[in-house]
Amino acid sequence: MKKRTTLRRICTRLRPYALLLFVSLLFSGAAVVLGLLIPRRIGAAIDSIVGPGQVDFAAILRQLLFAALFALCAALLQWLSSIIGQRIAYMTVRDLRDEAFAHLQRLPLSYLDGHPQGDVVSRLTADAEQFGDGLVLGFAQLFSGVLTILCVLVLMLTIHPAITLLVIGLTPLSILVAKFISGRTFSLFKAQSEARGEQTSLIDEAIAGQKIVRAFTHEDKLQQQFDEKNEKLATVSLRAIFFSSLTNPSTRFINALIYAAVALFGGLSAIGGGLTVGVLTCLLTYVNQYTKPFNEISGVFAEFQNSLACADRLFALIDTPTETPDPEASPDLGEEKGEVLLSHVDFAYEPSRPLIEDLCLSVPSGCHVAIVGPTGCGKTTLINLLMRFYDVCGGSISVDGTDIRCMKRRDLRRRYGMVLQDTWLKAASVRENIAMGNPEADDEQIIRAAKAAHAHSFIMRLPNGYDTELGENGEGLSQGQKQLLCIARIMLCLPPILILDEATSSIDTRTEMKIQNAFAELTRGRTSFVVAHRLSTVRDADIILVMKDGHIIERGNHDELLRRNGFYAMLYHSQFAPV
Repeated sequence: MKKRTTLRRICTRLRPYALLLFVSLLFSGAAVVLGLLIPRRIGAAIDSIVGPGQVDFAAILRQLLFAALFALCAALLQWLSSIIGQRIAYMTVRDLRDEAFAHLQRLPLSYLDGHPQGDVVSRLTADAEQFGDGLVLGFAQLFSGVLTILCVLVLMLTIHPAITLLVIGLTPLSILVAKFISGRTFSLFKAQSEARGEQTSLIDEAIAGQKIVRAFTHEDKLQQQFDEKNEKLATVSLRAIFFSSLTNPSTRFINALIYAAVALFGGLSAIGGGLTVGVLTCLLTYVNQYTKPFNEISGVFAEFQNSLACADRLFALIDTPTETPDPEASPDLGEEKGEVLLSHVDFAYEPSRPLIEDLCLSVPSGCHVAIVGPTGCGKTTLINLLMRFYDVCGGSISVDGTDIRCMKRRDLRRRYGMVLQDTWLKAASVRENIAMGNPEADDEQIIRAAKAAHAHSFIMRLPNGYDTELGENGEGLSQGQKQLLCIARIMLCLPPILILDEATSSIDTRTEMKIQNAFAELTRGRTSFVVAHRLSTVRDADIILVMKDGHIIERGNHDELLRRNGFYAMLYHSQFAPV
């Protein structure tokens, strides 16, 4: 049932290319018909040789010329059909990849957090490629094979009905064997795709964390894990290939029996004068052409099972529910003041394990809010809720008087500027990476933002300055330099609300002091949320929220919290206790 559903969805994806598909099938059908006319000409040429001195050379030459012309036209039409078929297949794969990637952009972050990156990459690359290969092979050979079988039967019936009935009677054996074997390969090929995804995930993880792996001498353990994944992939691949490879030799054996039966029966008929040698030759050629598609179709079925398994994994990604859709019409948002209100907010990543419960917070415009607390207390989760990377489970969050669930995510996130501890830079020039904050910015604005972030000096030392092309995720730059570029990005867009999540964690103390001064200038008149572990960076905050186990247990400014001598005071003194 699942295979039928997947196959039906594949056919739906082919609808935009129905005309091209029709032309491809038309060319393929014409090539099959022309190819099947060749044995008739060869048989007629053989019958033109009656005996010694009784050879009609003119008739032989005429028949051979016709046969050559048919072969040439058939080859040309088959080539055109193949080209069109490949175009259809790869455009279908392109559309499916586009749909899958576009869907990926709308998936909730919970999906990406819960699935290995390598597995997702494997679905969009390796699985899509396997699906395309199977589609090209499948449709071309399946149609031409079925058409060849039908046309051969019609031609054989016009030549010798008895032999044709013998062939038809033995044919089900080949079909049953192919169906029996191919029906058991789908699950094996699906297991192969899943094992390939696991291996890709491990490779992606190993490459990304290679420095940590070597720093902790984890190479042997990692090699062992890779060997296990590799062995698993090899095992399931060999099983899938073994069972699928049984189809072709099994059908070949049965088809050889059919050929032998026709040769025996036809030979006896020729001896009795019921057939000419030319007709027998033609029949044997047709039997060979009749049985050959069964071998090809059996191979197509095996490849098609792999293709369906890969398509099934792609469709599984596409079928994953997206995040809650934006409202069709966004309300009048009014002036961007930067007022934020959290009202009785509840949230949990898993329903059985609540993280934030009944959180209430009112942040007026221009307020500087610091969020501190031990690891796992919900600081970053609160930021995720403000940005609506996750939706609240209860209560509401409002920005400038509007519930963020009533706003389009694009409108909401344009009001925020965010710098995270984990930096991300795309493979592009330094200028393009900074301009992500404001694509319309000119060079003067970009340079001004870089200077404010204290990144201008190191940028000018790069080979091509602002035009220097960066590798994947800023390859070639230090972690601190990457973070400075991310800070320059936010300096350029100047949104009404700022979110700084350990934004200076990878920067040296001297530069951090300069950045803090720049942030002080940047945050003046703007609402800001600062997540920090180093409490020295939050002393000047208007409000310090102390979080523990998803609750705000203390709030106030630095001096007030120290006077209370509570949890904040304990954290502060633990960092600044005399040695």
